[in-house]
Amino acid sequence: MLPLEATGRQPLLHDAAVVLRAPAQAWSRVGGEMTAPIDGVYVSDVRVASGFAVRVDGADPEPIATLEDAADRIRFVSLLRGLDAHGADPDVRLVVERAVRGDGVDHALRIESRLGHALRAEVEVELVAELTPVDVVKTGRPAVAGSPRETEGSLAWGDGAISAELRAPEAAISHDGPRIRIRWRLEVPARGAVERTLTLAVHDALAVVATPVAAAPWSAPSLDGVDDRLHRWVTRALDDLDALRLTRVGSAEEFLGAGAPWFFTLFGRDSLWAARFLLPIDAGIVHGTLHTLAGLQGRERVPATAEQPGKIIHEVRRTTLELPDEKIELPPYYYGTVDATPLWICLLADARERGLGDAETRELLPALRAALAWMRDYGDSDGDGLLEYVDESGRGLSNQGWKDSGDSVQWRDGTLAEGPIALAEVQGYAHEAALRGAALLEEFGEDGAEWRAWAARLATRFRETFWVSDAEGRYPAIALDARKRAVDSLTSNIGHLLGTGLLDAEESRLVAERLVSPRLDAGYGIRTLATGSGGYWPLSYHGGSIWAHDTAVAIRGLHRDGFTAEARTLSEGLLRAAAAFDYRMPELHGGDPASEVPRPVPYPAACRPQAWSAAAAIVVLDALSTPAR
Repeated sequence: MLPLEATGRQPLLHDAAVVLRAPAQAWSRVGGEMTAPIDGVYVSDVRVASGFAVRVDGADPEPIATLEDAADRIRFVSLLRGLDAHGADPDVRLVVERAVRGDGVDHALRIESRLGHALRAEVEVELVAELTPVDVVKTGRPAVAGSPRETEGSLAWGDGAISAELRAPEAAISHDGPRIRIRWRLEVPARGAVERTLTLAVHDALAVVATPVAAAPWSAPSLDGVDDRLHRWVTRALDDLDALRLTRVGSAEEFLGAGAPWFFTLFGRDSLWAARFLLPIDAGIVHGTLHTLAGLQGRERVPATAEQPGKIIHEVRRTTLELPDEKIELPPYYYGTVDATPLWICLLADARERGLGDAETRELLPALRAALAWMRDYGDSDGDGLLEYVDESGRGLSNQGWKDSGDSVQWRDGTLAEGPIALAEVQGYAHEAALRGAALLEEFGEDGAEWRAWAARLATRFRETFWVSDAEGRYPAIALDARKRAVDSLTSNIGHLLGTGLLDAEESRLVAERLVSPRLDAGYGIRTLATGSGGYWPLSYHGGSIWAHDTAVAIRGLHRDGFTAEARTLSEGLLRAAAAFDYRMPELHGGDPASEVPRPVPYPAACRPQAWSAAAAIVVLDALSTPAR
């Protein structure tokens, strides 16, 4: 068995089994074998092993069950019919338990027998040693083979930064290049079982994130009397979120990694929204997220990294992220995001309203002042009163809102908009941030008048430029393009405007009606792009698919603005989707209408678990706990 060959395509994820404890993760088939392009053991954004397979007496076990015990533990149950006696009932089975730690993975292989006599069996495990960066896996490029060497009772491989060590007590371990073979000769007692273990431990000298030492900081909400589906979703979501917790190396401040497998690190926008969603049940992650991002806040202007004074970072990686087909090359500390900075201010204001103490708030006031100044001095790069973005490096993200794919901002006819781009939802975030930032400054004896006036000018400018019409009436455009024209597609972005204070009562009503209209509401959540648009496709990443967090932002805004019936309608749609995905809500799913498909169609490359998709369960819990008005 050789390391997985290049496919030239992004791996599919929808039919894989995954267990994780950030920053480690293990992907496989539902029988436990690691044979597909995504499969393998990853630690710190490097795949260190693939090709996991078990044979007993030279035969492949026959899988019958996959038991997901927790986000970081799974069991694969298989039959060993070559060892059975005569008869229809299975007599012997193999149970492989996989448990992921933050620095690797443990396997326990157990043969269980009901036979009245002892059995002899040879168990063989195969692995392939790798040192493949996650971006190489994502783009389908050739895997990087490791070179195992024998050490005291183990095999080890590495590249100077990554070091992996494999131990298999009582086994005979051999290797041929990167191919590793582990063998046990076992005797299974009559009506008994025998177990052997396999441990892979990894250290990364370049690691930027680490596993928290403490237990999850939140308390589970009361779920008495709630819909059983919601109970299951919240329970599984909190388990997944526990496994997604991270700290920076050398820090105890916790935040949520964005999602497995590609975004298993700090992402400003994702971590902020997930923390906002969790605020009703937890302040620990909120405080950790605020402090972590404040510690990385931009200090100078560096076009190559998109850093600017006061700007909140987009993502942190151990090394440069390279996506050649997309002509993207992101440095380890990359600031290419237009929305994380106002969202950081909003989260700080949320935390203060939820009881963040005077001393803790005062400690973050310098970061608040810098973030507000960034919106004025850099976010509004052309002085028109709106926040816009453009990639100055030529190698960064062309779109820098949450819809960051290259075709996410398009006209109603499907034509792509040209940047610099001013996104609708970012103006809502900025308006809310300016007003709430002003209130925080005033609370501590400072003058907030400048930011109140700035917010008022933004609201006026938005009202003058963003509203467009179709046969069904008025709605906000997704963006303004480089020529300050309103890009007229109807999108889910409008839902992010609710609850920000940017819209008046009538405008909020118009947006609420659009969100629950059949063109946007698929019955499983809100489509990113409305049906009837030139670029609509239900499996387009940002052009017709449904993102749970996107719908949750709209639900949250509807709820805050008093549209509780509409919030409940969309919440029920997400709940139907969660049940269809066994309560592990993926990053996104297909936008086909519930009237045509009995369950949502998976988006085959969707990450899971994803922090803000899991945290959406708390938003839905809140919305469905409030009577409709």
